[in-house]
Amino acid sequence: MAFDDKALTERLERLGVREADLEERFIRASGPGGQKVNKTSSAVQLKHVPTGVEVRVESERSQAANRQRARELLAEKLEARAEAERRALIQQREKKRRQRRGRPRGVKERILKSKKHRGDKKRLRGRVKNWSRD
Repeated sequence: MAFDDKALTERLERLGVREADLEERFIRASGPGGQKVNKTSSAVQLKHVPTGVEVRVESERSQAANRQRARELLAEKLEARAEAERRALIQQREKKRRQRRGRPRGVKERILKSKKHRGDKKRLRGRVKNWSRD
């Protein structure tokens, strides 16, 4: 990479992003700026081809600053994606573990107690037997 930011370079390497995997395009920015914006291609569109993740940066006036910021945003997106995959895997593993495990004894007792209570309530419904007026 042609950047001096060692931390960003290491971050991208850790994510498995190679410079050859990036597709970089320079396009004209939009918004205010008049002639300067209309004649310079300072906006950067960066795409990580293997994953299809794409970022577009036009916040800075210079192309170099936009290139740097685009790589930072790409790294953030890829990190967020990797974190989401990791969380989904953990959640899936945890769900399987909970499904295989039986109910705890306290829960079983609470269920039986509520069933007994419901049964008693139903048994007490209906006519009163052996009732006399004395």
